[in-house]
Amino acid sequence: MIGQAAADSCCGALASAPLDDERAAELAKVFKALGDPVRLRLLSMIASREGGEVCVCEMTPAFDLSQPTISHHLKLLRQAGLIDCERRGTWVYYWVLPGVLDRLAEFLTTPQSARVSG
Repeated sequence: MIGQAAADSCCGALASAPLDDERAAELAKVFKALGDPVRLRLLSMIASREGGEVCVCEMTPAFDLSQPTISHHLKLLRQAGLIDCERRGTWVYYWVLPGVLDRLAEFLTTPQSARVSG
């Protein structure tokens, strides 16, 4: 998971130091979750939503998939530490965990000095 504990143990960007086994396994789970087009679209829908959260009932119609399949994809995003949710009556509302996307962006960013000029 890329939660606060992972952020605290993070040693910086990909180009700053080689990953240890534990950190590589954590990040692999995140990137595996993001490696599916449906999950990537779901995360984008949640992250781009004004107000920061979205009901599953609003996401399901955007896909030609059953509601249980959408719920399964959302569960995998939750297990990867990217989103969280709360049940309110019949519906479940989802939001991106604070700082998660920023930490992923920082990890993927290479320092200016590491870039090769072309």
